[in-house]
Amino acid sequence: MYRLIDLTINEKQLNKTVEIARKRNLIIPTIAQMKDPEKIPNSIKEKLKDVGLWDINPLNLFRITWKNEPVEKGGLYKKLPNYIELPSEITGVKARIFAMSGKFFPTGAHKVGASFACLVPRLVTGQFNPEYHVAVWPSTGNYCRGGAYNSALLGCKSIAILPENMSRERFEWLSKVAGEVIATPGCESNVKEIYDITWELKRTREDVVILNQFGELGNYLWHYEVTGSAMREIIEAEKGERGNFAGVCLTSGSSGTLGSADYMKNVYPKSKIAVGEALQCPTLLSNGFGDHRIEGIGDKHVPWIHNVKNTDMVIGIDDEESLALFRLFNEPQGQEYLRSLGVEEDIISKLSWVGISGAANIIMSIKFAKYYELTENDMIITVLTDSADMYRSRLNEMEDKRGRKYSMKDAEVDHGRFVLGLRTDNMEELTYRSRKRIHNLKYYTWIEQQGYNVEELNAQWYDYDNYWGKLQKMGPELDRLIEEFNKKVGLVY
Repeated sequence: MYRLIDLTINEKQLNKTVEIARKRNLIIPTIAQMKDPEKIPNSIKEKLKDVGLWDINPLNLFRITWKNEPVEKGGLYKKLPNYIELPSEITGVKARIFAMSGKFFPTGAHKVGASFACLVPRLVTGQFNPEYHVAVWPSTGNYCRGGAYNSALLGCKSIAILPENMSRERFEWLSKVAGEVIATPGCESNVKEIYDITWELKRTREDVVILNQFGELGNYLWHYEVTGSAMREIIEAEKGERGNFAGVCLTSGSSGTLGSADYMKNVYPKSKIAVGEALQCPTLLSNGFGDHRIEGIGDKHVPWIHNVKNTDMVIGIDDEESLALFRLFNEPQGQEYLRSLGVEEDIISKLSWVGISGAANIIMSIKFAKYYELTENDMIITVLTDSADMYRSRLNEMEDKRGRKYSMKDAEVDHGRFVLGLRTDNMEELTYRSRKRIHNLKYYTWIEQQGYNVEELNAQWYDYDNYWGKLQKMGPELDRLIEEFNKKVGLVY
């Protein structure tokens, strides 16, 4: 009825892809296995004991899960995801704030899962020919890294596209993994420039398949199933007798991760979904535009896969606040200052799990807690997309700009001004009309510029159950096709 995730079978190409997979000893994991690694066969777990977390090895497809052991090589799985609870000594609020860590995915970011769910449906249906097609990954950073990585594991050619002002670490890694890397003008908020390059590729090459994270519903589905399930397990493990789940707080990059918030709201109907964006580019808050420094989130448009009708709040985050918190967490003197406040060593050791966009997610969680006057019985959950490993060069740049080392006094000022001093400004509780205003912004990007169907745009709003409701149920159908593909390949687990 609507263009959700196309699972139409091309039998002729599928048989060829099966042969390619057999030669590569390729087995593809299911969504169910990513949610619960206990379902992964023991034979694969044994082989993983000799594989590094970032190795270009098809076995690492089975490490696309929130539950990897936090080690660089040979790790298997934990019962619960890797996460950190931010104590009140840091946040200044009573509410319990939990943050899941993406550091221990292959590539060091959870986008490897989102990109998996965009490419694999095309492989297991025969829509993508690994010997001919090239997977194009337009991105503001981590998604194209995940896409290039999955392409390498799955035996597919790739092109990574990202803004030229993204961190040096991203480009250095991509140069070794992607078939081609294209740097577009601008920074995180220059998304249209990325789209322009994809149109140029489509006009000039017949072999490209554009896997646009902002429009690919596989991105949403993976997070709905895998990230949402992981969040629920943490909340259930931590809530005790009086715990109340208040909501999910996530910045809007591609909006894929917001699929997990829809899952949580389905499980906890009284909870809320808060979406954050850079104050310097307030598209959701006020149809605004601008440049900002929160790497990993994209702006100046509303992603096609953002379920706006289910969103309760928009929160503006000053990029200066995010950078200050990121630096506080990752500078030696910043950590020493936090020790002086009584922050436990176990928490200190995990602060490097926080990258710049993760810091933004924590900032918005604090603002959310203050706005709703949450208590020690209330719980918020968010996500750390990547870690400080992606931004070490940014710490050096900030030191060069300031002209001196970061000090205990700097840490005290940053904590007091940018964390404890956070106010509930630049926040909007959404009404029906304000949700509809944001939803309507999709028209200009997706219908006018990208050629999407206006009937589907209306369906996202007016035919909710047959659009978002149906999409949320597609996981088992995709898993069935993956299992059939693996059976045809015929490798023994």
